Amino acid sequence: MRARLLAILALLALVAWPATAAAPKSPYNDWAAIVVAGDWRAHDGGPAEAFDNARRDVAATLLTLGFRPENLTQFSTRPERYPDTNPERLTAQAMVDALRTSGARAPAGCLIYYTSHGAPQGVVLDVRGRMSAFSPTEMAALVDEACPGRPAIVIISACFSGVFVPHLAGPQRMVITAARPDRSSFGCSSEDKYPFFDACFLESVGKARNFPALAPAIQTCVTRREREMQLAPASEPQVSIDGTLRLRLGMMPFPAGAQGVEGP
Repeated sequence: MRARLLAILALLALVAWPATAAAPKSPYNDWAAIVVAGDWRAHDGGPAEAFDNARRDVAATLLTLGFRPENLTQFSTRPERYPDTNPERLTAQAMVDALRTSGARAPAGCLIYYTSHGAPQGVVLDVRGRMSAFSPTEMAALVDEACPGRPAIVIISACFSGVFVPHLAGPQRMVITAARPDRSSFGCSSEDKYPFFDACFLESVGKARNFPALAPAIQTCVTRREREMQLAPASEPQVSIDGTLRLRLGMMPFPAGAQGVEGP
């Protein structure tokens, strides 16, 4: 009952929480964030809610970590379907603008969470039904343009998302991807509530005290799920974190009681 109540409150906060409301005291109170659902299709081309479910619940979970709602923007390819969470319509420029605007209010750091299909060329970015690949170089440019000179955590949930690591790794950067460069990830059918990686993010938040500890917890969770379902080859989520940033984030604990929020 308590977990269900927390989920409801967190989801309501995405829409109704006024800018003056108190977020949990957290090192992430002054961080900007965007959470993106880059596609709405299942792997077979039919409709799926998995990416938007993940977008909704990852955003709600970030609120429990202390990200302020006024500094967190959600993006969807079909925002009109989700008035409860009021995401903005996804475009590449809109992501840059939102992160830059939020970063002006919250200059301590940036977080980008992107969930979608992926290919060796990049992640799918659907704009009004027109799909393109948002490439690793474009993602790196987004981070550099919107978050110059500050820490950034980039989490990419997509097949082949390990291709982003060499382009995003560097000083003040932490990168977590759902798969290595030559592997697919799992959980993108019309029957799946979330992609596996996103489900493991939500599951692992309550078991980790900070982002450096969260990354291996997600890797362990994904490996367990894939083995239980006898899925192969393993996706092998990737992690890259600058040594100085690892120490810094290690001293930035999640608020007591923070946990993943799972909606209906």
